[in-house]
Amino acid sequence: MLAAQRRDLLLARLRQDQRVVAKDVAAELDVSEDTIRRDLRDLAAAGLCQRVYGGALPASPAVADYPTRRGVGVASKQRVAAAAAALIQPGTTVVVDGGTTALAVIQVLPTTLAATVVTHSPTVAAALAQHPAVEVYLLGGRLFKHSVVTCGAAAVEAAQAVNADVFLLGVTGVHPDAGLTTGDADEAAMKRALARRSADTYVLASAEKIGAASRFTVLPITAVAGIVTDAPADDDTVRRLTEADIPIIHA
Repeated sequence: MLAAQRRDLLLARLRQDQRVVAKDVAAELDVSEDTIRRDLRDLAAAGLCQRVYGGALPASPAVADYPTRRGVGVASKQRVAAAAAALIQPGTTVVVDGGTTALAVIQVLPTTLAATVVTHSPTVAAALAQHPAVEVYLLGGRLFKHSVVTCGAAAVEAAQAVNADVFLLGVTGVHPDAGLTTGDADEAAMKRALARRSADTYVLASAEKIGAASRFTVLPITAVAGIVTDAPADDDTVRRLTEADIPIIHA
């Protein structure tokens, strides 16, 4: 089998099984594991998979820059946003992550909602500037331009003053094996800091993030109160999460 054919097969397996185990594919094709690992390295370099120990997982399309992500899965994000907005109760303090799904949540909040929003996203804060009843706290720090959020030591220190009821967490990947992941180490650390300051964390997971993985772990799946997603109930990842007793909020 030619290299291009092997890579096509690997991509098909990623779509079908949401993971590839190198030794299993090597045995099936009667080639060395090194050969499969080289193929996976090439696919990872092209952004088509996320390599992990022993194989690979599907790469998340959500690791693109902010302007590109605004055009990805728009309808899916709107469905997730509508379901997540219902988690914000009057009088509560809510931490809202950065990202396009978080911005969609802000855009559907009722104008009568009186609550406090803490965010490290200037974009989210600006979107709330005209809301008549939501008080906004913007956490400062180094601006991570890729996602348009603050992170780094100053932002993590600012988060220590927060005590929130709910954290709406954005990630780029939700996978039963890899957990909740994102593409930048500092951003992952900031998300963890915000989760530690919140009573309950809910994941904003539009369909393209379900079953995908990125380089850096934010939290294990079991560390959150629920996952808000519009992925169908019969999706393999959703099924595995449900079997693991992870609460799924269907959008």
